[in-house]
Formats: sequence, C-alpha cells, structure tokens
Amino acid sequence: MKKDALREYFSIPNILSYFRLILIPVYLVVYFNADDERGYYWAALVIVISGLTDMLDGKIARHFNMITEWGKIIDPIADKLTMASVALSLAFRFPLMGLVFVLYVVKEGFMAVMGVVMLRRGFRMDGAMWYGKVCTAVTYAVVFLLLIVPMMAAWLRITLICVQLGITLFSFIMYAAFYRRAWVNMKKKA
Repeated sequence: MKKDALREYFSIPNILSYFRLILIPVYLVVYFNADDERGYYWAALVIVISGLTDMLDGKIARHFNMITEWGKIIDPIADKLTMASVALSLAFRFPLMGLVFVLYVVKEGFMAVMGVVMLRRGFRMDGAMWYGKVCTAVTYAVVFLLLIVPMMAAWLRITLICVQLGITLFSFIMYAAFYRRAWVNMKKKA
C-alpha cells in the first residue's frame, strides 16, 4: 500500500473512527446483556468512550493537519451508526425512544440525500453546523442519563426524551433551511 493511501485511510483520527464502529456491537452486547444497574453502567461507559473518541478524532485531525477525505466520510458514518444503534436499543426499554429513532433516521436520511445532491452540483459543506453539534451533545447526555439511571422516574425520563426529540427536530428544521438557502444561492449563481 502506498504511503499516501496509508495516510488517507490509517491516520490516527480515522483509526479512532474505526474504533467507534467496533464499539457499536460492543455496546449492543453489553446493553442487551445488562440485567442490573451495573450492566447499564458498563453500557454507559462504552458510550462515554465512544463520545470521547469522537471529540478526540476531530481535535487531532485539525491540530495535526490529519484531515482526510476518507475521514470526512467515515467520522460522520461512525457518529450516525452509533446514535442510531443507541436510540434503537433504548427503544426496547423506553418506547418513546422509538420516535427518537424514527426522527433520527428521517433527519439523517434527508441530510444524506441532500448532501449527495448538493455535492453533485459542486456544493461542499464544511462539517457539522452548531445545531448539529448541539443535537449530538444533547443526545449523548440523554442517552448517558438513561443508561446510568435505569430506574429514573417516568416523568423525568419522558421529559428528557422529549427534550431530545425537540432538539433533534430543531436540528432537522435548521439543516433543511440551510440546504434550501444553499440550493437557492446555487440557482442564483447558475
């Protein structure tokens, strides 16, 4: 393998993204085998490690100039698969999380389609917008709380999930508006 290919696919940030992908089945096994609070703590620890490596890979990539085209693809894929897996797994215990999962899939599906359409027209997005980052942070926080406090009061659990739903919907609306503005601007320039 050539040195450039090694650098493209096996940079430290990309290895961290691969590690996050490996953590998905680890999380699922730990979560579905949890039969007490301790088991859910272990599942929460896996999610914390995933979240920390997500933050770390971006910082390393920017600080050490290790940003690669492959990294721009694999990092968000690892993010999306992690969040979808966690939301779906939690829906087995907390049915309202099923709605979070559906909304998340619709939002991410829309963004994937729009990203491809816009990319074909020469538009490149420079990473996640602030509202996308807020959505990710809130999702990690809610998921973490649901895992470390598995017997929390129903009203609190429902409130947290509704906050997550609201932030996810807000993020979806903001991204839809962003893509609409980008589309209109591209039409004006054409």
